[in-house]
Amino acid sequence: MLQKLYDRTMALAASRRAVPTLAGVSFAESSFFPIPPDLLLIPMVLSARARWILYAAVCTVASVLGGLAGYAIGAFLFDSVAQPILAFYGYADKFASFTERFNQYGAWIVFLAGVTPFPYKVITIASGATGLPLPVFMAASVLARGLRFFLVAGLLYLFGPPIRRFIEERLAMLLALVGAGIVIGLIAVRFL
Repeated sequence: MLQKLYDRTMALAASRRAVPTLAGVSFAESSFFPIPPDLLLIPMVLSARARWILYAAVCTVASVLGGLAGYAIGAFLFDSVAQPILAFYGYADKFASFTERFNQYGAWIVFLAGVTPFPYKVITIASGATGLPLPVFMAASVLARGLRFFLVAGLLYLFGPPIRRFIEERLAMLLALVGAGIVIGLIAVRFL
């Protein structure tokens, strides 16, 4: 079953739908979707290493645009949309004290969330809800998301074949680790 999923992902990565799908996943992950675009970016670069710059750029642009959607959710739909999302991630009660600190260190918070596995969507929504200045949010988002996606794609471009062999030989273990990382990340977000 895992091999079929991997084969389908690799086939999608080599198809005409790959770039639009990558853009859609990158956009959605920055505002509401829990699955990181790296799960599609990695096989795409491994299957077409010469296109790594395009893939990283698509991820970056779509992610920043998705971040703007998250910012808009926080700014304009906080009570009806953002509050339930923040409650899901365990931030509803902590939001008031978070707002004061957030605006003081907002650029750094957005940057750190953008380059780490921390759910970026929480920060995009919080940025809009707290009124973090949009130019600050945009600058930090472009730098962070660009750094993250270009670093991942660039490393895969440079070291692709050994990484692909490693993934293919240890697929079950790697998927278990990714799944555990997502669960741990959600738990950490809920209780931090």
